[in-house]
Amino acid sequence: MYQCSKYNDRLNVTSKKIKELRIKNNLSLSELSTKLALMGIDISKPSLHKLETGKRILKDFELCGLAQVFHVSIEDILSDFISELKNDNVV
Repeated sequence: MYQCSKYNDRLNVTSKKIKELRIKNNLSLSELSTKLALMGIDISKPSLHKLETGKRILKDFELCGLAQVFHVSIEDILSDFISELKNDNVV
């Protein structure tokens, strides 16, 4: 059976940043789900919660949609992870 690998016990590296951006933009999980649905990206409220807690993998097209909704770049969403890699001298 295939097992997904985790990074720091999470299935995605963007969970904290997504929650931070959602709160900064005064969006509930339902409102965020609706905005994404209008773009053709179907992520339910429970799935968004799993994303924010690191219990769900983030797909590339979902990352792009989230960046559009929050009016930030993909790099902004990944910034904490990139900084962590640089601090650990991985990059």
